[in-house]
Amino acid sequence: MTEALTAHGLSVGHRTRTAWGRAVHRVVLADLRLTARPAELTVLLGPNGSGKSTLLRTLCGLLPPVAGTVRIAGADLAAQSPAALSRRLAVVLTDRTAPALLSARELVALGRHPHTGFLGRLRPADLAAVDRALRAVDAGHLAHRPATELSDGEWQRVLIARALAQEPRVILLDEPTAFLDAPSRAAVTVLLRELAHEHGLTVVASTHDVELALRLADVVWLADREGRLRTGAPEDLIHSGAVAAAFDTEHLAFDPGTASFALRRPSRGTASVDAPPPLRPLLERLLAREGLTVAPGPTDIHITAADDDTLLLSRKDGGTVRAPTFEDLARALRTDKEE
Repeated sequence: MTEALTAHGLSVGHRTRTAWGRAVHRVVLADLRLTARPAELTVLLGPNGSGKSTLLRTLCGLLPPVAGTVRIAGADLAAQSPAALSRRLAVVLTDRTAPALLSARELVALGRHPHTGFLGRLRPADLAAVDRALRAVDAGHLAHRPATELSDGEWQRVLIARALAQEPRVILLDEPTAFLDAPSRAAVTVLLRELAHEHGLTVVASTHDVELALRLADVVWLADREGRLRTGAPEDLIHSGAVAAAFDTEHLAFDPGTASFALRRPSRGTASVDAPPPLRPLLERLLAREGLTVAPGPTDIHITAADDDTLLLSRKDGGTVRAPTFEDLARALRTDKEE
């Protein structure tokens, strides 16, 4: 596919100097063979220090590759002029800087620079492209707002609109959901997926939001702590254990069944639960946080949900505590631990 982003034999890293002043490269990811396809959202995941940002910046030409080649829409990245590359590739970084006094629409219009020539004059076709880009990200109502007054979520939508105004084939985004609250992270990620699917764009985005990415990405590139990069559908990487291997720590474990993370806590006893479906998962979550392993009876602790939603904590020694709220129950469990 000529409209894809591809890498062959790609090694990425940083230029450093030895004690004798000789320039050398510190390779963080080596011998990569990657393809990001049109009409797909590809998400780059990995722990801190695994090379995500280095890879993304190499793919867009901000860093030179240590070895190998990158092709954008069929053309060698290194052989393209900045003007030609900017018609094929748009990049959205996390920096929040904008020239003073620009409106959101004027900021988006900067994306037309590759098409306007030396004078930068916007023709009717350019203005129409700016309006289309704003509508595509549902930001038309922000057009006349000062860019400096936009919220973080609005700012990300406007930056994505600026990238769309370039009319590229490939969009690379470095941490587009950083600094956003949970609803905004979901909204931006859904937007990227829709733009890829509906506009036939090749979209590659890095993120630390693992659970959301595994729900919405078409393809995942997963960098691990050993300098390897695995690729596949989210389910491929979950099933193979690659996600757990990359992110499991002393205190956190990835659960393939729920595709979510759970706390690792030393077990200080067992607990059983008698509660209707809406309450049971919440109780199991609370018990796990307090270091109790849910198991069938007989157990050290038994939790019962009464008809009035009051929670009853029964201990193996016969003591019972009535807890009107989850907070009261958690405090009773901690008091029990201290005793």
